[in-house]
Formats: sequence, structure tokens, C-alpha cells
Amino acid sequence: MFHRSERLLLRPIWPEDWQGVLGGIADEGVVRNLARAPWPYGEAEAREFASRPFDPCEPTFLVTRAADGAVIGCTGFGPLEGSDTSRTGPVELGYWIARPFWGQGFATEAGRAVLAIARVLGVREIHGSHFLDNPASGAVLRKLGFEPTGQVVKRHSCARGHEVEAAEYRLLLNGAAGGETQRAA
Repeated sequence: MFHRSERLLLRPIWPEDWQGVLGGIADEGVVRNLARAPWPYGEAEAREFASRPFDPCEPTFLVTRAADGAVIGCTGFGPLEGSDTSRTGPVELGYWIARPFWGQGFATEAGRAVLAIARVLGVREIHGSHFLDNPASGAVLRKLGFEPTGQVVKRHSCARGHEVEAAEYRLLLNGAAGGETQRAA
């Protein structure tokens, strides 16, 4: 599964992409904003991540610049943490962008692409969250149409080694490939 946006190409991650993944994520400033990535993040972690099988129902994409193939980050969605892992439940959006590409709109552009894929796959509800000390991620979620649920929860950060307060967001999708959304109730 591939998706082309204005500046980006989202594609499956292949085992030979491990160096590109490592080059973008082996930065404590990136990893500390993720729930599941450990710190330090080294070659073994990058190789394991890049070797995971691609699941078209719960996709994870390598985000590359379409013009030259530069690795910008990763994005995708999977079961909402703490929820039923069945394919019919709500899913959670995840993403990271390598530091050299921060502040250029790539997270929002990649997020829009993933939401388009989610709609095609029939996802009706998608969640997102950000650690409170990472307000830039909250801005991305709001640009994508997510609304705050009003809930702040403690989520474990592997990189930090402890729980961190996170603001939760939700977006209801109408399932149409045209990109319409429904505001969360």
C-alpha cells in the first residue's frame, strides 16, 4: 500500500530501510515524545522495527520526501492502547518526524494521508494523544480535525522510563473516501 500526497510518499517499511529509520529516530528529542520507542534507540531496534510485517489493516508507513526519497519519519495507525485489539474497534494515530523536518508541515501532510487511508479501510473512529510537554503534536492533531476529549491521562513512555501526562483527542470519520469528518460528540 502506497500513498502519494503533494510532497510525500508513504510506503511500507522494508528491512533495508533500517538505516533511514535509525537516522531519523535516534534522537532523544524525537523518541521522548513517543510512547513505545525505547531510549537509547539503536541499530537493533531499527532493524527490528523495519523487519515487522506490513499489516494492511493496521498500516505503518515510512514517510519519505517524494522528490528525493529522503526519510522524513513514520506514521500509521493501530489498535487504541488499552482497547480491544479486534479490527473493528477504534484505532490510534501515531507518527514521528525527524528533527531536520520539524516545522515544515510534514506531520500534518502525512497525517492527512493516513486519515485518507483510514477512511478507505472503513475506520470510523480514530484517536490521538500527545504528551503535555509536546504541544506541537497537539497542534498537528487539531489541524487534522481531531478534537480534545478533555481527558488527560498518564501514559507510559518507554524512552523516559515512567508515566507522562498525555492529552487525548478523537476524530470521527464518516467512512467516505472523500475526506469528510464528523465532529466528536
